[in-house]
Amino acid sequence: MPAGEYRNASPATPHPPTDTAEESTWLWTQIKAEARRDAEAEPALASYLYSTILSHSSLERSLSFHLGNKLCSSTLLSTLLYDLFLNTFSNDPELRAAASADLLAARYRDPACVSFSHCLLNYKGFLACQAHRVAHKLWTQSRRPLALALQSRISDVFAVDIHPAAKIGKGILFDHATGVVVGETAVIGNNVSILHHVTLGGTGKIGGDRHPKIGDGVLIGAGATILGNVRIGEGAKIGAGSVVLIDVPPRTTAVGNPARLVGGKEQPTKHEECPGESMDHTSFISEWSDYII
Repeated sequence: MPAGEYRNASPATPHPPTDTAEESTWLWTQIKAEARRDAEAEPALASYLYSTILSHSSLERSLSFHLGNKLCSSTLLSTLLYDLFLNTFSNDPELRAAASADLLAARYRDPACVSFSHCLLNYKGFLACQAHRVAHKLWTQSRRPLALALQSRISDVFAVDIHPAAKIGKGILFDHATGVVVGETAVIGNNVSILHHVTLGGTGKIGGDRHPKIGDGVLIGAGATILGNVRIGEGAKIGAGSVVLIDVPPRTTAVGNPARLVGGKEQPTKHEECPGESMDHTSFISEWSDYII
C-alpha cells in the first residue's frame, strides 16, 4: 500500500504488514479480535457476530456469508449467493487483495470508521463494491444475465448502482455511498475516494465508450456529476456538487457548475497531497473565494 494510505490514521491505529499475504492474515486476525471484543461488550450482538465473523475461517468466507444474507430474496437464495461469492473470491487472489485494500481504505480514511469489523458488517459502500467485483467477474466470464441480476439486487439493497462492466481498482472508499451511479464503460483507478450521490454517467443514448475514466488517488465530493468519456487525472479533486464535462488535469481541483479549475485554465493550482487518501475537501477555498462567513 502507498505510504500516504495511512496518513489519516491516529497514532493508536494498528498498521498492517506490507507483504500482501501477511497483510490479509493480519487483517482477518484484527477483525476476529474486534468481533470478540464487541460480543463481550454487547451480548445482544453475540449471536450475530458469531454467525457473520467468528464462525468463519477466513475473510472471504465471512464476506461471502454476509453478502449472501444481505442480497438474497425469496427467489435468489442466500445459499446460492454464498456459493457464488465464495467460489469467486476463493479462485481469484486479486479480488481478495482488493477487498483487504478496501477495508484498509475505509478504516484509515474515514474518521467515523471505528474498526475493520464495523466496515465489514455495516459499510454498504464497502459491501456494494465487493458484490460489484463479483458481478464484474461474472460479466467477464459472459455470465451476463446473472451479473445483471446481481447488479439489480445491489442497487435495491445498498442504493448503489454500478454496471457490472465497469472496472474498479483497489483501495476504494465509497463513503456513505447512497445514490452512487457508475456507468457501463467507466473506469475507476486505485486509492480513489467517492462520496455519496456521485454520478459517473454518459451524456446520451449513444453506445460505445461513453463514461468517465477516474485516475489513481482522485477524490470526488458529494453530489458531483461527471459525464461523458472524460478523464480525471491522477490525484485530482472534484468539489462537491460540481458538474464536470471535460478532462481535468492531474493534481488539480475542479469546482462549480460547470466545473472550473482552481487557479485558472492556463495555470491551474497543483496540490502535492493525494486527495483520494487525504480526504481534504476544502483546501482550495482560500484560492477560490475571499468570501468569509
